Amino acid sequence: MATHSINVTVNGSREYLSVPSNMTLLQMLRERLALTGAKNGCEAGECGACTVLMDGEPVNSCLVLAAEAEGAEIVTVEGLAHDDQLDVVQQCFVEEGAVQCGFCTPGVLISARALLDRNPQPTDEEIREALVGNLCRCTGYNRIVRAVQKAARNT
Repeated sequence: MATHSINVTVNGSREYLSVPSNMTLLQMLRERLALTGAKNGCEAGECGACTVLMDGEPVNSCLVLAAEAEGAEIVTVEGLAHDDQLDVVQQCFVEEGAVQCGFCTPGVLISARALLDRNPQPTDEEIREALVGNLCRCTGYNRIVRAVQKAARNT
């Protein structure tokens, strides 16, 4: 199997890795960098549990080859908090009880952060649209939307 040497920034840390051609970004994050926040849900880009930011845009890391991340800046759910301080989105999820089983939460947090980065004052409809690619098995969508609304007010 061919390998690729890649240079990628993950959560602010420069990483130099040799990855097989068929390794996904999700596998690289979880297996090589021990960043297990992004979850392996469907492996088909349908559930959003593996969502990370790649150069500021949310992507399903199960659909991106690790080699495609060459030169990219990746942010995972682990990279949202800074200096032991939760990101405002994370804090609002806690305060609003928007975390149930937690499986979808990392991907939802990343999608919400991406939305607020490009639109600091989204409408309910814009929030729901931004989260359409993130499935919640526990049907906690109302609390999730309230948490994103609260984060927008506190940004």
